[in-house]
Amino acid sequence: MANREGAVETFLSAASRTAWGFRLELAIVAALAAAWLYSTRAIGVVAGPVVTTVPVAAVAAWPAARRLAWRQLRYASVRRRFSAAIRTTGFDRLKMGRTPQIVKVRETPAGYRLQVRLPAGTSATDLDNAAEVAAAAMGVADLRVSRDPRRASIATVAVIQRDPLAGPALPCSLASAGGWSLWEPIPVGLDEDANTVNVSLPEHNLLLGGEPGAGKSAALSLLVAAAALDPTVTLWLLDGKRLELAAWEPCAARLVGPSLEEAIEVLDHLRGEMDARYAQLLAWKRRKVAPDDGLGLHVVVIDELALYLASGEKKTRDRLAESLRDLIARGRAAGVIVLAATQRPSSDIVPTSVRDLFGFRWALRCPTRDASDTILGAGWAAEGYSRADIDPASRGVGYLLHEGGVPVRVRAAYLDDTTLARLAARAATARGHQP
Repeated sequence: MANREGAVETFLSAASRTAWGFRLELAIVAALAAAWLYSTRAIGVVAGPVVTTVPVAAVAAWPAARRLAWRQLRYASVRRRFSAAIRTTGFDRLKMGRTPQIVKVRETPAGYRLQVRLPAGTSATDLDNAAEVAAAAMGVADLRVSRDPRRASIATVAVIQRDPLAGPALPCSLASAGGWSLWEPIPVGLDEDANTVNVSLPEHNLLLGGEPGAGKSAALSLLVAAAALDPTVTLWLLDGKRLELAAWEPCAARLVGPSLEEAIEVLDHLRGEMDARYAQLLAWKRRKVAPDDGLGLHVVVIDELALYLASGEKKTRDRLAESLRDLIARGRAAGVIVLAATQRPSSDIVPTSVRDLFGFRWALRCPTRDASDTILGAGWAAEGYSRADIDPASRGVGYLLHEGGVPVRVRAAYLDDTTLARLAARAATARGHQP
């Protein structure tokens, strides 16, 4: 008897879950059936079905209504698949058979984004631990779980069905710009929701890293282009290969090659300019430079940072590292911005006293998770933000970490050599220089 009651209870529980999962479809069928019966009784067995069928046909014929209906049916299917997949992981056994309640579904270029309410006694970490098995059960590429920073009971689940950042190179909106103000955010690419990702450089320094061929130079050129297109910006270029930044030489106050002595000379000159600006700001009773004070911004671009910090005599390297550290640490309020690119800024190459001062980090593909962490910061790879997991063919794809935020997966826009040369000539002309 007890076995029979248990079987009945299990059957009813499964039936109720199934009915709840198909509640949208059942509601539609019930509404149509009720309308059919009511209209048949009210106006006859011939006219009644016609009156019921006309609205259905209108919805099917009207593109906007048809798309809305199909979208809601897709959302209902995603809800069922997610709930069924979570049950296969045993998550429901954590708290009396309950699974996360889906509050909202939204379609994204990568698949879907779900907002879920977690059962009492569970957390986003519990759901994240079940994500890999659930993704396999759903037949999707990945499930990425993130906790709502305002409410611990709410989590966001990204259902990844496809890579939205794959495909041909993205065009750069700067390519058609006649000029630019570096005080404005710079559009550098797209995120996984096809939203434009912007970087605001004033009062920030940025470290860019990745293995050879990952797209470092192309990503760096976006930021250099924006700086060059602003004639109020003074551009200083340190290029270890004297090749990647050569196109911007007509726009720069100085282009330095692999000479450590020349690099130190430029950095020390900027330290003097920084001190002079602080004296001016003190006289003005202001705490930092502003767009309307006429001082302008200084942008220092260092390609192949490791060459300057890991080659030559130790005494010279230490002097350069100290000058750079001082410039990054104190230069923000004085309008000095440092952009540095290197393959792997490990502590044996780039001193942590320098590396840790960069508020913005941009990690393109890295050979290992540890290498990814040296760019983004310790611990991010363990949270799932690792550039070691990206297809080597996906050039320009990486994680961008804004100061105080979390890494965002970004596909960088691309400036080809022809466009880059055209922009550099346009910027040089705006500065009154011969390109």
